[in-house]
Amino acid sequence: MSYESSDNFNVNDALKEQGFNLSLPTLVEGEEESGKAFREKTVLSYISHHGSSFWLTNPVALGSDLKLIIDLPPKLADKKDLKLIIKGKVIFVEALKGKNSKQRVSLKFSSKYIIDSQK
Repeated sequence: MSYESSDNFNVNDALKEQGFNLSLPTLVEGEEESGKAFREKTVLSYISHHGSSFWLTNPVALGSDLKLIIDLPPKLADKKDLKLIIKGKVIFVEALKGKNSKQRVSLKFSSKYIIDSQK
């Protein structure tokens, strides 16, 4: 395994933060390290008011901007098809060894969120 984190990322602060381990379907939009745009479906593994973590197949660079479109559970959304849309910067990447391995990505939110209904 290899780890990368941005200079301003403090692992101890992240571990103290209150958050939720939620398995929510998520669409991630952004650019790969090569600059090629991608859209990848994944499952959110952790979220707090500051950021989130998830696994990606597409390689992303530290500091890159990503957009998350998270499916909200019907119970929270009053049985409507609602999406939480939020942008952030990649602050941590954990790459597993292997040619086609996924990488765990941590994102620090950089914008206010939007909740949108899918019609």
